[in-house]
Amino acid sequence: MSSNAPRLTALDALHRSLGATMTDFAGWDMPLRYGSERDEHLAVRTRAGLFDLSHMGEITVTGPQAAALLNHALVGNIASVGVGRARYTMICREDGGILDDLIVYRLAENEYMVVANASNAQVVLDALTERAAGFDALVRDDRDAYALIAVQGPESPGILKSLTDADLDGLKYYAGLPGTVAGVPALIARTGYTGEDGFELFVAPSDAEKLWQALTDAGTPVGLVPCGLSCRDTLRLEAGMPLYGHELTTSLTPFDAGLGRVVKFKKEGDFVGRAALQEAATRAEENPPRVLVGLVAEGRRVPRAGYPVVADGKVIGEVTSGAPSPTLGKPIAMAYVDAAHAAPGTAGVGVDIRGSHEPYEVVALPFYKRQK
Repeated sequence: MSSNAPRLTALDALHRSLGATMTDFAGWDMPLRYGSERDEHLAVRTRAGLFDLSHMGEITVTGPQAAALLNHALVGNIASVGVGRARYTMICREDGGILDDLIVYRLAENEYMVVANASNAQVVLDALTERAAGFDALVRDDRDAYALIAVQGPESPGILKSLTDADLDGLKYYAGLPGTVAGVPALIARTGYTGEDGFELFVAPSDAEKLWQALTDAGTPVGLVPCGLSCRDTLRLEAGMPLYGHELTTSLTPFDAGLGRVVKFKKEGDFVGRAALQEAATRAEENPPRVLVGLVAEGRRVPRAGYPVVADGKVIGEVTSGAPSPTLGKPIAMAYVDAAHAAPGTAGVGVDIRGSHEPYEVVALPFYKRQK
């Protein structure tokens, strides 16, 4: 087997038995869809969907100075995260460019799990390992130690409750607790990337198939379906959630991406990128860079990443993600546009789709917000 063959998750055979259309994603063979991506999308919005996310990169950081290391290596205040809680944060370069966006779980006093995007897992691992120099802390590559299964959608709490005696009602958004699900030891996290309530279950790869089957059996009566990466993308797009490589890149700082709130200048100690990020923060206040906005099509043509956004015959921005929205019934996009054209309702904005300027409405993000 050649070294550049895609990696397979513990659920690979199961996906194929379900007739999944597979695709290479960040070096992994992953299910793109099982049937209709629109049906999968709507199942998550109205019932529940089951996802294999085993391609995500888990990195464990342990030791007496684990918190100090993460505070130095990442832009957030990780030391202030309580045991059993999680935080969305970023890792930046010295020049402030975003290397990746992350979720960090505090599993114990001196133990954290950093979850990186599949495409950046090695980059994040290398950066954390390098930044650990001088700290009494250990960075461990745990990508092979976990399979990750997510159940997302309004029916997901009921489905999971039928399989665990863990206190799901007490589990807040962005928290995680160890428990047993369908007899399988799991870290149960209430996070997600769909805009819906839901859970992510970190388990041993050898337990993944048993857990997937138990969730399928418990969820099928209430309309749960297996879901691929394609609907995960349209779900996160409707929810206005950034995707690395689209809304987030090394050429942007968190302030350029409208996510300056994740940078904590007041935390103890220095951190990588602080000086550059302080400059970026000042720049964003005095002379706002392009702003990330939502665009809703008036017509039927779908905008794609890289398409120019135009107004008065001039290019004023660029689409970062675009797709048909099953919930809105119209094509939508996220785009960085000049601040002068960023206000919701700004007239005369279009997207250049192969030479034709299609009219779009500028809207505030997210496009979709679930009713609590």
